[in-house]
Amino acid sequence: MDFALSQEQQALVEAVTAIVARYDDDYWLGLDRSGTFPEAFYREMATGGWLGIAMPEDLGGAGLGVTEAALMMQAVADSGGGMAAASSIHINIFGPHAIVVFGNTEQQKTWLPPLIQGRERCCFGVTEPDAGLNTTKLKTRADRSGNGYVVNGKKIWTTTAQEAGKILLLARTTAIEDCKSPTDGLSLFYTDLDRNYCDIREIEKMGRKSVDSNEVFFDGLPVPLEDRIGEEGMGFRYILHSLNPERILVGMEAVGIGQNALARAVKYAQDRVVFDRPIGQNQSIQHPLAESWMELEAAYLMGMKAGYLYDKGLPCGAEANATKYLAGEAGFKAATNAVMTHGGMGYAKEYHVERYLREIFVNRITPVSREMILNYIGERVLGLPRSY
Repeated sequence: MDFALSQEQQALVEAVTAIVARYDDDYWLGLDRSGTFPEAFYREMATGGWLGIAMPEDLGGAGLGVTEAALMMQAVADSGGGMAAASSIHINIFGPHAIVVFGNTEQQKTWLPPLIQGRERCCFGVTEPDAGLNTTKLKTRADRSGNGYVVNGKKIWTTTAQEAGKILLLARTTAIEDCKSPTDGLSLFYTDLDRNYCDIREIEKMGRKSVDSNEVFFDGLPVPLEDRIGEEGMGFRYILHSLNPERILVGMEAVGIGQNALARAVKYAQDRVVFDRPIGQNQSIQHPLAESWMELEAAYLMGMKAGYLYDKGLPCGAEANATKYLAGEAGFKAATNAVMTHGGMGYAKEYHVERYLREIFVNRITPVSREMILNYIGERVLGLPRSY
């Protein structure tokens, strides 16, 4: 068992770290205040080919695994950019995976290179206000019309819809009462986010202001038949191939945020002198930071195990969910400890840790709640009766 990164993985981390280091605290704080998309950062990551890290080489990607993508996203989140940096490129890493696995050759050649090159941006249209995590009960419909479909319905928490020209959309093509299983009858599309048929309304939120979240309302959106991925009615099964990678990436991003917050707290604890001694000499300051280091390391190791299993084609549902849970909790605790270590100055924007605390809630809440992960582990791993 070897816990060391390979030479290629270490070089990857160093290269990404060198890029993100060019975008300092003032850059991210300015975007947090203005709500402006991190365009310069996004473009540099696209130019360097990082948006295609896990996409096929013959289409311009790097052909690497989820493990390498997770290491990249950890480095991005640890840059000081937090979830603003990570979310600006996050969808490119896991979202198109359904196209890679289930799209036909023409779809892959048409859709993936523009995403890899940063010439097109997509968003992920799954969550709905009335369905939440109960994806089988989503109500957005795609009804057959001529040589295609017409979509009506609504989605919520659709990240980067203000910037995107494409949407990876899950919609019901067969009524649930006409299906043998609730997971049947859902189809997956990759199509134009045509503003003539879509009303996109930004949601004001507590953090990550520079990367928009939205409600999207579809009113007769025409979708060509060739924009459907795979077979009609199989979309739920296709989307599952993106869920485990997403949980791993979100978890490793939480590790990155937590590590950055912890590093800032440690420095402040070393530099801040009260009662003629650095506050880090006090166990009430030192012990919570030590706990956070251990918890972040444990979450990191679970994330690496989950990425390894996924890349080997082995079952990884429990590990992917555990990564997201452990990292979300560890990152949140580290950010909280960082604010508390700074005392009153932790509440000030100039020290940045308050921004990490606001942003780490994304990793705790999405893409699946803490409670649903506990349900999954209880039922699927421990073999306990279903509780809901």
